[in-house]
Amino acid sequence: MDISRRLFIRNGVATVSFGIAAPSFLTAIAEAQSVRTRNLVVVYLGGGNDALNTLVSYRDPAYYSRRPSIAVPAGQVLQVGSDSAGQALGLHPRLGGLLNIFNEGRLALVQRTGYANSSRSHFEATDIWGTANPQASTGSGWLGRYLDALPRPLDALAAWNTTAETPRALISGTSGVPAIPNASTYSFASPNRGAAAAQERAAAQIMASNPASGRPHLAFVNSTARGAIETLDRVALATSYTPTVAYPDGGFADALQTVAGAIVRGIGSRVFWLQTGGYDTHAGQGGGGGGDYASLMGTLGDGLSAFYVDIRNQGLAGDTTVIVFSEFGRRISENGSAGTDHGAAGLMMVLGGSVRGGIHGTAAALSPGHPTLENSSGDVRYETDFRSVYARLLDQWLGVNSVPILGGDFRAGAPAIF
Repeated sequence: MDISRRLFIRNGVATVSFGIAAPSFLTAIAEAQSVRTRNLVVVYLGGGNDALNTLVSYRDPAYYSRRPSIAVPAGQVLQVGSDSAGQALGLHPRLGGLLNIFNEGRLALVQRTGYANSSRSHFEATDIWGTANPQASTGSGWLGRYLDALPRPLDALAAWNTTAETPRALISGTSGVPAIPNASTYSFASPNRGAAAAQERAAAQIMASNPASGRPHLAFVNSTARGAIETLDRVALATSYTPTVAYPDGGFADALQTVAGAIVRGIGSRVFWLQTGGYDTHAGQGGGGGGDYASLMGTLGDGLSAFYVDIRNQGLAGDTTVIVFSEFGRRISENGSAGTDHGAAGLMMVLGGSVRGGIHGTAAALSPGHPTLENSSGDVRYETDFRSVYARLLDQWLGVNSVPILGGDFRAGAPAIF
């Protein structure tokens, strides 16, 4: 039976778990590893975010005529100024926390991001953003290739996926990424207790250390299991972190708090992947400060705001960058169910203590026939290739050459977010 890397990482590492408290000597080692490293936190909005209601062109009459029941009233938007084309813009009213970060100059709003001939398929589009190749939605991911480019041996916790299934972006040729959707339950699954459990763990570690030369499937299983075992005590350190602010309730905020703990405790991770869903808003989207979409924006904005303030209070905002994106935007006109269907270009957000904030790119003019639109004026045409944002993160934040990782030079036209 052929074992796929994606399937094993999803089902294998997440179940190789342990329930033994971190020994004091490991705590001391982790706390001693206080040399600062740059962290990248990736937040994926699953389902296709309605960028036009995230960042609103509130003075465009066509925005209101094409969205009579779901448009955000002009008086409710959180104004952020105008883009280079003179379009007045404002954030959704539930994004007050992000407005504070924007006003500090640490939130970049990159408009009309995407690629030519945008896929409307959730699965294909998500994988395209993962591979960073609109012509190939299978194979390794851009973050996986980044991990493969790092010096060996690679820390088993160099990247941390907080979802149950490892996303395409983190799939690599040689670098396993543990899936830890709930760090508090990431423990050794042993029926024994005390010394017997410790002995079982030691035996598992010895078996996993077998390189299994000439047996690639077993070698992969052993290396992934060994990586899982090596991560256990450090993950426990992250879960014991006491934040400096109160995080909102919910799984997304819980994951952000754990990531903050991992960063503050210096457990060694460089890349964190988080996901929050519900953005496939085909019906009952709601407008203004109420409805389903407002709840999504509240979850996103309140969670990110708490995370940023917490990291800033710890003096680590300058070492942490967060990128937020979705697999596509949504149609300009609302549908008959007071929702929006799959569209094209969307919005990317980048925030952090080293980010050069502001409005990047230009908003689409939503009147039919305008050249910023496509698909019979039903969709927003992309202006900034999403890979140029990746390139900026790789070159100027993570410190690697983006060209071989992305399979091309996308640095030209990249927004100046650093």
